[in-house]
Amino acid sequence: MSPDRLEALLSAAPDIEVLVVGDLMLDRYVSGHVNRVSPEAPVPVVRVDTSESAVGGAGNVAANITALGARCSVVGCVGEDPAADLLGGALTALQVGVDGVVRDGDRPTTEKTRILAGQHQIVRFDVESHDDVSAEVASELVLRITDLAQGVNAIVVEDYNKGVLVPAVIESVRQVAAVRGIPWIVDPKRRNFFRFQGATVLKPNAHELQDALGEFIHPDDPAWMEDVRSRLECQNLLLTMGERGMALQTAEGASLRVPAVARGVYDVSGAGDTVTALAALVLAFGGSIEEAACLANHAAAIEVGKPGVATVSPNELRSQLAARAIT
Repeated sequence: MSPDRLEALLSAAPDIEVLVVGDLMLDRYVSGHVNRVSPEAPVPVVRVDTSESAVGGAGNVAANITALGARCSVVGCVGEDPAADLLGGALTALQVGVDGVVRDGDRPTTEKTRILAGQHQIVRFDVESHDDVSAEVASELVLRITDLAQGVNAIVVEDYNKGVLVPAVIESVRQVAAVRGIPWIVDPKRRNFFRFQGATVLKPNAHELQDALGEFIHPDDPAWMEDVRSRLECQNLLLTMGERGMALQTAEGASLRVPAVARGVYDVSGAGDTVTALAALVLAFGGSIEEAACLANHAAAIEVGKPGVATVSPNELRSQLAARAIT
């Protein structure tokens, strides 16, 4: 993607709207320093300096989309708890629409709390449910998808195995995308890996794909990539591989290897969300899947250079493309 093409995308962003469907999370970061070991057990004592919250999961995909000037709403499920209020407020502050968020008092809002000492994560503890949402909640989610998808240019499905993406929800996305003729981009996890037939883009990482297939992966073999794409019944397979970059297999049979461009890796948290968001934004703009893969690769290079889950700004993308002179 050339700098001129990027400018066209950024100029069009305010007129682009994306719907993100999936598992919403609240990320908490408790930071401090360690200068002694607890007398109660052989564990470090972290003296807390700061505590902050941020959106995670499907919410982080939405945050990346709005950070680049486009419009975005989320469909997902939270509990009836203080974490839900914090998450809703954080999404609203990021200008993400929350009319698709369903509250369910029978399950908690997903929270991931990271305890940090300096730049090192000491421990993470999670509050979550892996159970599928109830039939009643699923029906409400389908109604929200049908309503909110009417004016969007693309749909993202963001799966973290937290129970939102039951078959009825997945099918509603598939049907709405087909009727409206818009792309839908899927970031899958193991439980639903083979349920996204017809997806415009299926974007697993290397570990997820190897685990789902039960075999070693061969991203540099176009024949193998095409066979996997066909087995998964997706239009385009975009495989992310961290420091090895990405491998793309298209519906037209083309193969593309996109080398990683990260100059320094600080924290890989949220990099996959950034890739998904950029791919959706480029396809919603009308760009090609090759453009989507290349720009997403540059965005991920920026994101991993930041601590924690982070978004990418238009100026950061401009600088990245200018420095690399990638066309």
